[in-house]
Amino acid sequence: MMVFLTGATGYIGSAVADRLRAAGHQVSGLARSDAAATKLETAGIGAVRGDFSDPKSVGSAARSADAVISTATTYNPAIDGPAIEAMLDSLSGSNKPLVYTSGIWSHGDTDGKVVDETAPPRPAELVAWRQAVEDRVLQGAGRGIRTVVIRPAIVYGRGGGIPAEFVKSAQQQGASQYVGTGENRWPFVHVDDLADLYLLALEKAPAGTLLLGVSGPSYRVRDVAAAASRGAGAGGQTVAWPLEQARAKLGAYADALVLDQQASGRRAQELLGWRPYRPDVLKDLEHGSYRSMATAQT
Repeated sequence: MMVFLTGATGYIGSAVADRLRAAGHQVSGLARSDAAATKLETAGIGAVRGDFSDPKSVGSAARSADAVISTATTYNPAIDGPAIEAMLDSLSGSNKPLVYTSGIWSHGDTDGKVVDETAPPRPAELVAWRQAVEDRVLQGAGRGIRTVVIRPAIVYGRGGGIPAEFVKSAQQQGASQYVGTGENRWPFVHVDDLADLYLLALEKAPAGTLLLGVSGPSYRVRDVAAAASRGAGAGGQTVAWPLEQARAKLGAYADALVLDQQASGRRAQELLGWRPYRPDVLKDLEHGSYRSMATAQT
């Protein structure tokens, strides 16, 4: 298939692009500038000039493709909403797949329970706007589009994502910094396991499917920070950043970082045969891609 992929050079998008191409699909990506187009083409991805702020451009790109995967976001509902709607309009009646990226923060704090796709959303303030977009995508199944929504857990691997911030603070301050008490838990998924899930969703998921991209158990944030500290050569030292102080600088993002969440990715495994197998986040931080990154930087 020719897959139009938004966010193709981003953290999740680049892993998805690699997986799609390895499976024999052609990939085109949205480029806002000549520099972005060159970056895409260097990565073996066809460049389509356009921008989320120009819904006609993304709608046209979606219409020309066999399938669409959207991993990009501006975190602005006034921009994201119309862009996704333009893609839905372009695909209406085609039975082509459209895979939309949401996130685990749509579940908010899970109150010590393990949630799955049947749990009602309780989105954190930072991402509350995204629920309406999710709903519109899933409703696209009634418009003749094979729509899928994926809510990834905290994504790690390839030395990137939110866990990379623990490594960065360990290098700069001699201790990995986390927000709050560090007793809260995060669910995780390796970016390459997540890319496998996108491929399976693209090829096999029924219309109107919601999936949680979660592999393995949740880990206490303090333990994740300590693993990052050891991998970065800071001896496991960690430091707490009080929530009120973090909130003054980070706003609603700080509140998202102190969510206590447990979640299951079983549905994706049972429905699509997804089999995540990469090293867990603690091993990757201490002995894998993040350690390699820290060594290269020093």
